[in-house]
Amino acid sequence: MPRSGRAALRGTSTRSGQVAKGTPKPVWPVVSDGVGKSWAGAWGGAVRGAAGGAAPACAPDARTAPRTARALARETLTREILDAARTRLVADGPAALSLRAVARDVGMGSSAVYRYFPSRDALLTALLVECYDELGAAVEAAEAAVARDDLPGRWLAACRALRAWCVARPGEFGLLYGTPVPGYAAPQDTVEPATRVVRTLVRVVADSWADGEGPAPAPPSGGDAAVLVAPAVAYVSARGLTAPDVPPEAVVRTLMAWTTLFGTVSFELFGHLHRTVADYADWFDAVALRVGADAGVVPRSAAR
Repeated sequence: MPRSGRAALRGTSTRSGQVAKGTPKPVWPVVSDGVGKSWAGAWGGAVRGAAGGAAPACAPDARTAPRTARALARETLTREILDAARTRLVADGPAALSLRAVARDVGMGSSAVYRYFPSRDALLTALLVECYDELGAAVEAAEAAVARDDLPGRWLAACRALRAWCVARPGEFGLLYGTPVPGYAAPQDTVEPATRVVRTLVRVVADSWADGEGPAPAPPSGGDAAVLVAPAVAYVSARGLTAPDVPPEAVVRTLMAWTTLFGTVSFELFGHLHRTVADYADWFDAVALRVGADAGVVPRSAAR
């Protein structure tokens, strides 16, 4: 194929451990709770969108629409830009991400990068979608590989995959769960990728409750679960992740586990467990087993 400056196709390079391999995938709009948004807000918004929002536009069918050399070149350069931006996340942090710096890293003029991502916020959104989807896919695959009747095994596999992905990618973790980027507001359509992990966890909890397990008793003054997590209950019920009559307490315990697990990873990556625990992986497993027991997934005897 003849080469024509930067528009020429080049071999696609992917980083070790990255989900996307071979031909780069196009960047589609996101669905995460974004940076700094509350889970209840994200869940509530998703329910409202599912009930009354406009249907998303369908992407062209790649099987009936062969890609042109220009389209392939665009996908290749989009992949390079995203890879360079992810490297910058590690070196500079999300708040310092700059389109100009990324353009220099890929050997493009800054004006050329704007044809792929019209703003820094557009690039941040694309990164959020990609990273949330990678994390979600890793957790889903680990949980799916365990026998369906092994509820504690499914739970621990999902939790360990969560930690493994985050520890291997501290820059991406900082984007997803670190300090909110000043001036950036993640769009509502980022909710879907951001909820993939917790949707996996809630399925395991729901299956354990269907088998007759239950959570640790809630304290008398712990608040009305049905009120506390009403948006989340509506979300999981609308998605068919749980039975329509799922006990609100099951969702409460799943949210407690979700925030505790990511909080534990955050403490590890930001150095707050230094000289506090003997082994980070063992500590994480201990936390995962205990919050699993609290949710009724792991037998309480196994968490001791």
